Amino acid sequence: MADDVFALMDEWGPEKVVCVSDRRSGMRGVLVLDNTARGMGKGGTRMSPTVTVGQIARLARTMTWKWAAVDLFHGGAKASIVADPAAPNKEEILRAFARALANEVPKEYVFGLDMGLTENDAAILLDELGDRGAAVGLPGALGGLPYDQLGVTGYGVAEAADAAATELGLELRGARVAVQGLGAVGRAAARRLAELGAVVVAASTASGCAHDADGLDVDRLLALSAEFGDDCVREYGRPAPPERALTVDTDILVPAAREDVIDDGVAESTTAKLVVEGANLPATPEARAILHKRGVAVVPDFIANAGGVVAAAHSMDARHSPFPVRPDDVFAMISTKLRANAVAVLQESRREEITPHEAAYALAQSRVREAMVLRGRVPERA
Repeated sequence: MADDVFALMDEWGPEKVVCVSDRRSGMRGVLVLDNTARGMGKGGTRMSPTVTVGQIARLARTMTWKWAAVDLFHGGAKASIVADPAAPNKEEILRAFARALANEVPKEYVFGLDMGLTENDAAILLDELGDRGAAVGLPGALGGLPYDQLGVTGYGVAEAADAAATELGLELRGARVAVQGLGAVGRAAARRLAELGAVVVAASTASGCAHDADGLDVDRLLALSAEFGDDCVREYGRPAPPERALTVDTDILVPAAREDVIDDGVAESTTAKLVVEGANLPATPEARAILHKRGVAVVPDFIANAGGVVAAAHSMDARHSPFPVRPDDVFAMISTKLRANAVAVLQESRREEITPHEAAYALAQSRVREAMVLRGRVPERA
């Protein structure tokens, strides 16, 4: 966590970086509030032994654009604990992290879910601060909306893929899809894509890649995932290496795991006509340029995976309400907003002859800058 914090700052943010530690539990963590011109900071909270301040700042910036792109009024933020999610003293670490950020939570930031944290962990964070407003993504028994259980983000990725495919003249029904990553996002995306008629030909975890050119049995694979986790691909039968999901013959590629997995080599060799970014920052800038040059359409991450922020917006609104959030309302808004944004970005990309990421950034940045001008944080441009 030795990043030069000042080097992270530009015209947009971050506005605040808080690093915290606790000697008793060994907890180390960071909160990055990127840009709050459109509302208080909101973004997921992750736990990883390899996280850095720079990485969390990148993700906080993505949240700034994601909230603006779906035109919902929160600002970009992200938090993380530097620890193994399987640590035996996880609860102690979580409670220490919550206490250390008591000045910021829930006034400036609200805990959410990201890699390494579950609904039960959100409940621990809430309990430590004794405030229902401190966390979202809670178990249903505490009045929360369990994002991972419902699969809201992956559902939105599949809806964006369907709308983008239609815009490109590619029929999703019967189209071959490869899903890289079978976490909460990848599982839900694979399920919804199969429901929409796509043929999922590959799906990967850290343990390997299940691949069948004729199509995987998605229901069976997801049942195995629920039972065996990453080893589901081994139980499914003779997995290929994990990176195989990125290179199989496919029409649509859905990277739904970690950052920077699509590099120059993948961008040059993929047969996909459409890439739908389920993960945050899954392609390097160089790879994006190569894909665009090759005519491969891309639905950017903060457009495709914004289903989670739509759900978070509903949950933020309901934190102090005695009434639970209605999942049907959430799914309906996810479908409407993400389908419209996917099409708008691809159309603007073609019209202006720019990459889809440039089109998406232009949309989000115009909204954030307008809010910054109205608040007097920056001068109005001539």
